[in-house]
Amino acid sequence: MRYVVAVAELGSFTRAAERCFVVQSALSHQVARLEQELGVRLFHRTSRQVRLSVAGEAFLLVARQCLDAADRAVAEVAATTGVVRGVLAVGVIPTVAAVDVPAALRSFREDHPQVQVRLAGVNSEESVRQVVAGTLDLAFLGLPEDTEPVGVESRELARDRHRAVLAPDHPLAGRRRLRLAQLADQPFVDFPAGSPGRRQSDLAFAAAGLTREVAFEVTDLLLMSRILRSGLAVALLPSMVLTQVPDLVGIAVTGAPARTEHVVWSRFGPSPAAAAFLDRIGIEA
Repeated sequence: MRYVVAVAELGSFTRAAERCFVVQSALSHQVARLEQELGVRLFHRTSRQVRLSVAGEAFLLVARQCLDAADRAVAEVAATTGVVRGVLAVGVIPTVAAVDVPAALRSFREDHPQVQVRLAGVNSEESVRQVVAGTLDLAFLGLPEDTEPVGVESRELARDRHRAVLAPDHPLAGRRRLRLAQLADQPFVDFPAGSPGRRQSDLAFAAAGLTREVAFEVTDLLLMSRILRSGLAVALLPSMVLTQVPDLVGIAVTGAPARTEHVVWSRFGPSPAAAAFLDRIGIEA
């Protein structure tokens, strides 16, 4: 199963063999034996590419779940001896602010150096799906006010309201408070259309009967902050995000959306590594 996952992820038997520390002939032989046992082809092979068959797609999903369960079993046994190890997969939205994730991870790794941490920058909805599927152990996400994550265990971290964020020399930077109507004619930088972070702002303008131009779509807060500093656009972001961009100006906005930050994990309970990390940020799972 590990060989199949490696080939599927890398699209190459050669690179998969390198990752798995075996010779290619041995890996290819084992995959062929598995295909013979299953009675189906898991991969379509050509001289230039390797891609999953329909049967391979179905096998890959369950294979990953089986491998995760096997790794979890090893980690659970190790935890009984007081050793936390394994993989900790964490989903993080670009605007998480209620928890200083890098600082928490630094402290966590000092106590648990045998844990390999994998960070994934995914939006809130995808984070929940991946926690349910077992791809992520836990995730930090932001949802509209009074919206709860579904299908996972969760704890609320903070409540926040969006502010207008702009360059210090922007013509509106000296205002104490703004209305959405005053921002509607400004070019915006925002997250991609349809994403949870974008949807909250879109709904706020729609509720006010206003339209706006999103001139720049980005997925990265660092790039967004550079666009804001250049004066190319303004943004509507949770106020706590301003701690990450102290050189920008944040102004309260009447009618701005509100959001709640959560941390979520599987309803089947956190892995030993996830439980240790949750404990590190003051949450008892």
